Amino acid sequence: MLNKVIKYAITHKLIIGLLTLALIITGLYSLKQLPVDAVPDITNNQVQVITTSPTLAAQEVERLITFPIELTMATIPQIEEIRSFSRFGLSVITIVFEENVDIYWARQQVNERLAEAEAKIPTGVGKPAIAPLSTGLGEIYQYVITTKPGYEDKYNAIELRTIQDWIIKRQLVGTPGVADVSSFGGLLKQYEIAIKPERLNGLNVSLSELFDALEKNNQNTGGAYIEKNDKALFIRSEGLVESIEDIENILVKQTANGNPILIRDVAKVQIGTAIRYGATTRNGEGEVVSAIVMMLKGANSAEVIKNVKNKIETISKTLPEGVVIEPFLDRTKLVNKAIGTVTTNLIEGALIVIFILLLLLGNWRAGLITASVIPLALLFAFSMMHLFGVSANLMSLGAIDFGLIVDGAVIIVEATLFHLGTVKMGRKLTQEEMDEEVYQSASKIRNSAAFGEIIILIVYLPILALVGTEGKMFGPMAQTVSFAILGAFLLSITYIPMMSALVLSKKNEHKKTISDKIMGFCYKLYKPVIHWAMHKKSLLVAATTVLFIVSFMVFKSLGGEFIPTLEEGDFAVETRVMTGSSLSNTIKATTKAERIILDKFPEVLQVVSKIGSGEIPTDPMPVEAADLMIILKDKSEWVSATNREDLANKMAEALEELPGVSFGFQQPIQMRFNELMSGVRQDVAIKIYGEDLEMLSNYAAQIGKISRSTDGAEDIFVEEVTGIPQIVIDYNRLQLAKYGLDITTVNKAVQASFAGISTGLVYEGERQFDMVVRLEDTNRTSITDVQNLYLNGKNGAQIPLHQVAKVSIKEGPYQVQRDNTQRRIIVAFNVRNRDVESVVDDVQNQIANQINLAPGYTITYGGQFENLVEAKQRLAIAVPMALLLIFILLYFTFGSIKQSLLIFTAIPLSAIGGVFALWIRDLPFSISAGVGFIALFGVAVLNGIVLIAEFNRLKKEGITDVFERIYQGTKTRLRPVIMTASVASLGFLPMAISQTGGAEVQRPLATVVIGGLLSATFLTLIILPILYYYFEKGFKMKTPKTTTVLILAFLSTTWSLSAQNTTMTDTYHSLDELVNVALKNNPTLKISELQTQQEQALKGASFDVAKTKIGLDYGQTNSIVKNDTHFSISQTFEFPTVYANQNKLSKAKIEALKVKQEVDKKELIAQVNSTYYQLWYAKQKQRLLQNQDSIYEKFAYAANLRFKTGESNALERATANAELAEIQILMFENSTQVTRYKLQLKQLLNTKNEVDIIVGDLTIKTTPELLIAQDASTTNSPIVQYYKAQVLVAEKEKAVQNAKMLPDVSLGYFNQSFNGNGETAIGSPTVFDSGDRFTGIQLGLNIPVFFNAQNAKIKAAKIHKLESEARLEAAMNTTQTEFQTGIEMLKMQFKNLEYYHKNAVPQATLLLKQSQRGFEEGEIGYIEYVQGINRALTIKIKYLTYINQYNQTLIKTEQLISK
Repeated sequence: MLNKVIKYAITHKLIIGLLTLALIITGLYSLKQLPVDAVPDITNNQVQVITTSPTLAAQEVERLITFPIELTMATIPQIEEIRSFSRFGLSVITIVFEENVDIYWARQQVNERLAEAEAKIPTGVGKPAIAPLSTGLGEIYQYVITTKPGYEDKYNAIELRTIQDWIIKRQLVGTPGVADVSSFGGLLKQYEIAIKPERLNGLNVSLSELFDALEKNNQNTGGAYIEKNDKALFIRSEGLVESIEDIENILVKQTANGNPILIRDVAKVQIGTAIRYGATTRNGEGEVVSAIVMMLKGANSAEVIKNVKNKIETISKTLPEGVVIEPFLDRTKLVNKAIGTVTTNLIEGALIVIFILLLLLGNWRAGLITASVIPLALLFAFSMMHLFGVSANLMSLGAIDFGLIVDGAVIIVEATLFHLGTVKMGRKLTQEEMDEEVYQSASKIRNSAAFGEIIILIVYLPILALVGTEGKMFGPMAQTVSFAILGAFLLSITYIPMMSALVLSKKNEHKKTISDKIMGFCYKLYKPVIHWAMHKKSLLVAATTVLFIVSFMVFKSLGGEFIPTLEEGDFAVETRVMTGSSLSNTIKATTKAERIILDKFPEVLQVVSKIGSGEIPTDPMPVEAADLMIILKDKSEWVSATNREDLANKMAEALEELPGVSFGFQQPIQMRFNELMSGVRQDVAIKIYGEDLEMLSNYAAQIGKISRSTDGAEDIFVEEVTGIPQIVIDYNRLQLAKYGLDITTVNKAVQASFAGISTGLVYEGERQFDMVVRLEDTNRTSITDVQNLYLNGKNGAQIPLHQVAKVSIKEGPYQVQRDNTQRRIIVAFNVRNRDVESVVDDVQNQIANQINLAPGYTITYGGQFENLVEAKQRLAIAVPMALLLIFILLYFTFGSIKQSLLIFTAIPLSAIGGVFALWIRDLPFSISAGVGFIALFGVAVLNGIVLIAEFNRLKKEGITDVFERIYQGTKTRLRPVIMTASVASLGFLPMAISQTGGAEVQRPLATVVIGGLLSATFLTLIILPILYYYFEKGFKMKTPKTTTVLILAFLSTTWSLSAQNTTMTDTYHSLDELVNVALKNNPTLKISELQTQQEQALKGASFDVAKTKIGLDYGQTNSIVKNDTHFSISQTFEFPTVYANQNKLSKAKIEALKVKQEVDKKELIAQVNSTYYQLWYAKQKQRLLQNQDSIYEKFAYAANLRFKTGESNALERATANAELAEIQILMFENSTQVTRYKLQLKQLLNTKNEVDIIVGDLTIKTTPELLIAQDASTTNSPIVQYYKAQVLVAEKEKAVQNAKMLPDVSLGYFNQSFNGNGETAIGSPTVFDSGDRFTGIQLGLNIPVFFNAQNAKIKAAKIHKLESEARLEAAMNTTQTEFQTGIEMLKMQFKNLEYYHKNAVPQATLLLKQSQRGFEEGEIGYIEYVQGINRALTIKIKYLTYINQYNQTLIKTEQLISK
């Protein structure tokens, strides 16, 4: 089929030309229609539900709003996670859907369930609404509304905000592609009825009467129409209030005398403002009004920005005189920078590839034909991108390598040139002959060309399989590259043959070109190298193997990050003042920060601070937080630093002079992406899950301290969730009943007085403003105003609030965040000057060693690190899939597993160069680099294919000598190998060295491909021929001894180093686990058990019968005959009672050893118990010291800042630093104790691994029932039982010795002959011979005549028994005394614990809080502050010490009575 296509293309040149022209036109049109942005939109598929409730605290928002909505939304299918944020007056719930879910379907599902959720939310609390359909890339245009010079006094903040809301915003929201416009800052205009409490009381007017009057006197109606003189006259009333005067003249009620009481009699009507939860400041000049234009998800940002700018230009003409719109953040800047980077890299890459083609092909016509494929393939890719909806951005266009694109064209053109050079016709070819020659050459080589393109396409297929963030980031890149490769393939079988037949010279003479000279020079260098290599095969293979192992080790040390940070050109600085600060305090802090930045850094264009939440709170910041947007000039104009990290560090250092303010440097899009995707703004988020907010805060403080001590972790943010002062109104229900009040009425009065209640709208033409009732400003300043708020009781009585409720200031939760309905707190930080993975590894190790989480509390890691882990898991599937596809294709091509494996070796050879290239350039492994490796593997095998195919061709031609085949094949294919590697690697060169905006993402990818191709090309030309030789001849390597020694030394060193670095730690979650392991492994118990088994084996020796005596005599007995025989057998037995007593003694010894084994077991359990509780105590003490250390660290930091700013003296700073140093010494000493107890546990458990325990707060050990029993005694104590067993053994030993005084018994039998003369039984003489036998038996007693020795043994046995009895008595006395002492000690220690638990510890906690609050508010000096927190620490440590002493006493006492 391909041959037919090539033939058609050559013979129908006009049609191919017209199709090429159509491709150019279509490509240019598609290019203009492509959506353009800086980076792909990687925001996950999410819907936000926002509920505002200005009157509810965080706990009520969570309970009444967030939880019902979460519960309702959980039933929606295809949800990945639900995140929520509950703060004073605001609930934001983010529902994240699976990526394949249509966002409009998802919003519909959420909207349908909101009706159900609203039914569960109490009336009047708040109405949930869905946030605009936008993404992390949605904030495309941000501007401020300000005045021209000279008009500053003409427009105040109310008027500027009104202009924004009713002139600018209403016109912008209709712009195509704009989802919404969120106003920020300024003052929201209201008509305020500022009630005067004393007038209300004096005129006996209640708030409810006031509300009724306002609601009833602000409405229009109609009366249909009447007919008059053939005309219809419509009837309408005009009862809506239109001015302050109209409101003032509304009747509230009449007095008993009939006098009217008007609104103006009880309140002041004025233009007021809504309570603010956000503001905007700019350039250190104070407050301004700003707004954010939010783009619709999926829209073309370049087109939308263009539309917005056009609309802004139109709107500017309609603004009041002196008012101007000034943008401060325009996405166009970043888009232009990123697209400029891509364009520059593509043009430079194309020029480099064209230059190499012209140089190495040696024919300028052939070079231009091949080069023309570059723009045509690119236009084809643009057409496909437009067709499939792929946007043009840094990633989709950033990986196009023109070297890969022209590879197929190079193969065909080079083959055509080579074929034409072999044609010897002696004349110029005719067009028909030229067509035929081109067809012959192209059809022969078309399989190789197609195979090269297919290989590249295949390796990009797994990238298309990536999902999640990395799929959105790199999927468009794979699509675009695939489109370009596909276009190049189609052009190589149509356009290239047509142009070759038309344009190439028809003269068939061959002249030596510069290309031939270059390749001649290259071969001159290469020839001696390949000849030397073929004689040092084993050495080179071994060296390459070592090199690969080294590269693998280097790869493990590279570290990792998700995606390199894209330089956006501006900073977004997360700014936070002290938690609980007011909006005005934050405004002061941001204004000062803006001045510092502008004064000290000339590269800053302007600084705008967005404080708190905007009109659409998709980014719910509290009033003490702000986004400081630092707009920078072009990088060429920077003078303070040369790169982003250095500039951020210098700015952070300059801002340190602002005490109590923290700054975290990020970038606008990066910060928004992080926030929307993982709920945090920083690069890394450590999420701690649990129920109790106080415990979560403590854990967060400890982890925050660990993060601050970790190199590379910057801009540490520890979320504050507790400790916020609140005015709490605690109702007394009896008092409410007494005055006839209900809580709803009182709540409404409180809300109206301080928050304000809207009683209707005031219309100014089309504009509408709330009419709000609230107290005058002077009556809303302190807790006294709340306490003295008058309520209307029954019969019109005026009751102050403090008579029916306790009004006090208490600390309460500040905000509550939840993931999938589980509460969490975060510690977050950015990473600078290091990779993310290594920083998180360091933090993880420290957390594991220093923090023990209570049951039910867990830690996870989010942000970039979470994305990196997930992406690595997906790459672990994608990369092997790519390799498998490559291998399968190789096998189908060559039909040989051996040769497929041979070519496959190019992949590890290329990986060596990729890894070392990253290492040399100090780049961590990222997903960009991972995609680079995937692309590299596809290109790397092409050179191997070229060489092996040539070797096979030569083999078929009859060259049997492998060396000759290798030398000739490498010489022939040197040009295509070098050309392929050169164009592919150098095509990426502009991306690798580019320093412009956006190049950060491309740099790792290009670095991997260039480094990998360099190593792959060199090693392919050297190592592949060697491997080919071994595959042909078999593996018979004769490795030199030196090489073998070096390899073994290297491998052993590597193994030993890795072994040293893999110390394992066994973590135990309970005491029972430790005891079980100790009982199983402890050698002391094993010894006791073996001793018992030994004695049981000796029990058989109780019946130790003496050896049997056998005798044989031969000689003369009865006569002269000398052959008489005498045979005898005898056995001696001790008296039977000896054996019985010995058996009893053996049994007694066995029982004694069993008791001893039990004693050893109880002793071991006690030791494990004691060490476990000692370690627990040391760990709890360490946590307490760490908490104290964090307090002193903050104190020292504040003291140093106060000293720098002149607010304190050197003595305070020295005191703070000294206290911090002292607490750190205590921490070090205590950590040594922790290590010591861990080692003791390790010894008791007899394990090789380190030992650690997971424990919560230190608790009192449970008292056993035996100990609290009234008749508790030490009679059954194991040690007492052991000594009793020893007495029994002594008694049995004495019995054995007594038994041995009895005689021994001997039994015998004999058989003999009496050869010679003798007599019969009747006295007749006879002669006996050897056949006549005489037998008999023996019985005897062995009586001890000399018994002094045995008497001595008996006496010694008696004394030993007395000694054992004395030992038993001593043990019983000692045990009983120790037991009674222990009981008394436990009673005393328990009383101490009761006192500390009920009195001292709560007082210490209160003392600590009061000291901190008093010092922060300036009520006490630093000396009292230090004394207070030291006293609190002493009490808490003493309490822990008492718990530990009680536990140790209990363990020891329990051991005395345990059975």
